[in-house]
Amino acid sequence: MTFSYKFMNQNTLRSISACGRAKAFCCHLGARFSYACIKNEGPSTTLKVSKVSLAEFSALNGQSVSYAVLEYLAGTTNLPHIHPRASELLFVVEGTLQVGFVDTTNKLFTQTLQTGDIFVFPKGLVHFQYNADAQIPVVAIAAFGSANAGTVSIPNTLFTTGIDAVVLAKSFKTNTTTIEALKAGLAPPTPRG
Repeated sequence: MTFSYKFMNQNTLRSISACGRAKAFCCHLGARFSYACIKNEGPSTTLKVSKVSLAEFSALNGQSVSYAVLEYLAGTTNLPHIHPRASELLFVVEGTLQVGFVDTTNKLFTQTLQTGDIFVFPKGLVHFQYNADAQIPVVAIAAFGSANAGTVSIPNTLFTTGIDAVVLAKSFKTNTTTIEALKAGLAPPTPRG
């Protein structure tokens, strides 16, 4: 089964990607049905996700759609995660992106996407994206089949929610020292006062 599609040629995408680097993506369809902008808040050192879901835009209520612009700096990963209420259609606007998901039989599907490629992540399945390029960022647009797709980060769910280290060590057939190291690596930084 094929999970990707080549959508546009390079010339069409050059004009789209130039817009993607602007300070904001804007819609102008009328006051009630427009979302002012997906603002670019400046440079980031990790994956940057600018989303438009029901939480940000109430006009999506009942529309079964939401949207996100993803900016992957060189070498960044969108950690393994699931969307419990929606499939995801990912369109690569600029760059090269490694993607993958695991189906319900634990079969891994991976592909390297180029500018103009589209990939579908089925609803509720663990998936990821990775910009393996050490120098060139990637811009992608994700559309979801729900106004409230939800995102559950697998590493954060397992290692930052307080699940006992003994339970995790037994589950992963390792020791609690390893689990504690994983937890420490995912813990948010302590604010300095």
